[in-house]
Amino acid sequence: MSKLSTNRFPWLGLLALAMNGFIAIMTETLPAGLLPQIKEGLQVSEALAGQLVTLYAVGSLVAAIPVAVLTGGWRRRPLLLLSIIGFLIFNTITALSTNYGLTLVVRFFAGVSAGVSWGLIASYALRMVPDHLKGRGMAVAMIGTPIALSFGVPAGTLIGSFMGWRSAFWLMSLLAFVLIFWVLWKVPDFPGQAADKRNSAVKVLRTPGIIPILIVVFTWMLAHNILYTFIAPFLKDQGLESYVGLILLVFGVMALVGIWIIGVLIDRWLRPLVLISLTGFALLSLVLGIWSEHGTIVFISVALWGLTFGGAATLLQTALAQAAGEQGVDLVMPINTTVWNLAIAGGGVFGGVLLNQWGTRSFPWALLLLLLVALLVAWRAKTHGFRSSQL
Repeated sequence: MSKLSTNRFPWLGLLALAMNGFIAIMTETLPAGLLPQIKEGLQVSEALAGQLVTLYAVGSLVAAIPVAVLTGGWRRRPLLLLSIIGFLIFNTITALSTNYGLTLVVRFFAGVSAGVSWGLIASYALRMVPDHLKGRGMAVAMIGTPIALSFGVPAGTLIGSFMGWRSAFWLMSLLAFVLIFWVLWKVPDFPGQAADKRNSAVKVLRTPGIIPILIVVFTWMLAHNILYTFIAPFLKDQGLESYVGLILLVFGVMALVGIWIIGVLIDRWLRPLVLISLTGFALLSLVLGIWSEHGTIVFISVALWGLTFGGAATLLQTALAQAAGEQGVDLVMPINTTVWNLAIAGGGVFGGVLLNQWGTRSFPWALLLLLLVALLVAWRAKTHGFRSSQL
């Protein structure tokens, strides 16, 4: 794997990768906050408007691994630029389109662009930094995700509400246009892998440590998304419906604090940080299950939940990169993207079943069960999975 010859920390290059992640998350989630406007603009029902999110997720899910296999030999920066150009083109068409069918098609291909991006960001960050700072580099490259989830989506919704939903997608196109030149300026190019050195997905999955880490990815993110997807009805049942926005803001701020802490400590303490994060989230689930009727406890618990979640992507992707090694990292990240998206989809489906059958009071106990599984797997995966040693 190529490495930069300098030991200087490439802040601007890593922040360009973070911007790519920000655009990917924003492009995915914008329709969720603009459904009434999109419904009127495309003259469809709100349920059909919601499929703009679904098609994007499907595109990201189905494209991540096949595209990674097909482009394994491509130079990295042209591929990264291609994914950003995809955001530029498909968000522009979305902003211009008045046809629902066309909009769904371009949303699918926008999701494909995201699948390419998610397969590149982590492995790119690892190549850009010296060995002793790889965890910190990953933390910086991933910071766009919690920013988009915490502040970007409400801001995009606000812009769409005042200026029309199409303006929000125009803004994403503008950011992608700027990012193209940013990448050309500050992100170095790296070669792809030679044909005789590329791994198959099956071989990567058979690498010691990979399956346990992916199990933790799925169970941790499934637990997170059950509660995060249905946080509004959960808070409503606790009499906190008027504080949903404030609580999510606090969650986002604490997530940023979490990713900063992880970025500082990950290169020396990856395994303990994973175990502490999972244990903390499990304990908070137990607290919510027992004392959810107390508003103050719920508020504090959600804030601490944000703290445990903030560095999750950095921890898990760094562990995967460490286990996969240099030859497997370019393929293990798209596999991770696929598992991550399955957990997001599963959170919506499983959470919906829990909500309909047993109500929001069942959420903390489902979370606790999933997190105990994740904690057990992570604890046992000390040799090849979540290792204490540096990358």
